[in-house]
Amino acid sequence: MIVIGGVIGAGIFRTPASVAKSTSSGTEVLILWTLGGLLTLAGVLCYAELGARRPQAGGTYVYLREAFGQLPAFLFGWTMALINYPGSVAAVATTFADYATKAVGLPHEWVKPLAVAAIAFIVAVNLFGIRAGAVVQNIFTVLKLSAVALLIAVGLYLARGHLGAAFAHDPTHDVPVSTLVGALLPALFAYGGFHYLNDLAGEVREPQRTLPRALGLGMGSVVICYILVNVAYMAGLGHDGLAASTAPAADLMRKLFGESGATIIAVGIACSTFGYCSIAIAGGARVLQVMSADGMFFKPIARIDAKTGAPQISLIVLGAWAITLILSGSFDALLNYTTVGEWLSHAFGIATIFWYRRKLTSEPSPYLVPGYPWLPLVFTTTVLCVIAATAIAAPGDAGMSLLIIAIGVPVYYLWRRQWAKG
Repeated sequence: MIVIGGVIGAGIFRTPASVAKSTSSGTEVLILWTLGGLLTLAGVLCYAELGARRPQAGGTYVYLREAFGQLPAFLFGWTMALINYPGSVAAVATTFADYATKAVGLPHEWVKPLAVAAIAFIVAVNLFGIRAGAVVQNIFTVLKLSAVALLIAVGLYLARGHLGAAFAHDPTHDVPVSTLVGALLPALFAYGGFHYLNDLAGEVREPQRTLPRALGLGMGSVVICYILVNVAYMAGLGHDGLAASTAPAADLMRKLFGESGATIIAVGIACSTFGYCSIAIAGGARVLQVMSADGMFFKPIARIDAKTGAPQISLIVLGAWAITLILSGSFDALLNYTTVGEWLSHAFGIATIFWYRRKLTSEPSPYLVPGYPWLPLVFTTTVLCVIAATAIAAPGDAGMSLLIIAIGVPVYYLWRRQWAKG
């Protein structure tokens, strides 16, 4: 549930239109989503080995700290736990509130208050521990999967015998090969979020056995859902209709049920985005707590409640910062700026497998990624290519991302000095 909920947010309800705009047929769309899914599965299998080797809270932060030292680990935490996690929570909570207000007919002025209330509620539930948070997460993951299933059913019903036409070449959208390769970018971003389970590994029962199974089964389910949803979009809207749509999920439902269909899927998207916020807050708080325990942030944030096992102060701090970003309206810029940093952390995080295999031969892992060294090498290389393509397409955002990471260097040495004095 955590893996599925961390990946499926709002992306699959919107991103397929961006992919379709950069392709010339439904077949190409499916190839790109399948390729993106296979690449992400490669990364998931790598994270499964890392989680089995180090089943403790903190995820990528812990791997980077062990393999490359405290500074790279801090820079990861600096960009993710302090900027990217709360920024993504603020953005997705706002998306949740936007769809929720539309679904129940509230005025737009309710969006910010509802987004703030959603974050406050999620933080409050997680203060009671991982079990309480898991109940909320499981409920909303089931609801989001129900929305996905409904889209698939509607799309296939609308096709009714002429599914093949949906995948025929669309002469109005002939695109060069370079554009086709670039269309993989939005698909890969929609597949992101699989790392949250590793952030929570310290609270997973039998983690060496559970993490690989949960990551593999969860991500495999997401890939199947994404491919089927794209088949449904293509069947119900056609390639041309999907490429022209700004809200493909609503357009698909509207074709069969009218405006009530658009309202139904708005509820589904609201559930999906709410579930994502729950995971991002829980995972980000664990990273922040581990950083603080290492002396890289305020000491009180390292505290774990003895009764619930929850990093309560960390949860409150992360939630408060996300709420601040909502009220300031600055989260969109932060997310654009930290995209490069996020994917760099994935590349370097998975690269730690090479260090573990070389240095810890006396500590065999209970799970080993198949196809080593090629599988982690392919994923790392692909992610670096994605980063390069992103930097070329948006040099300003990439430059700001690298600047934010660079600012973390003097901050790191400041915290080290303060920790030594304390």
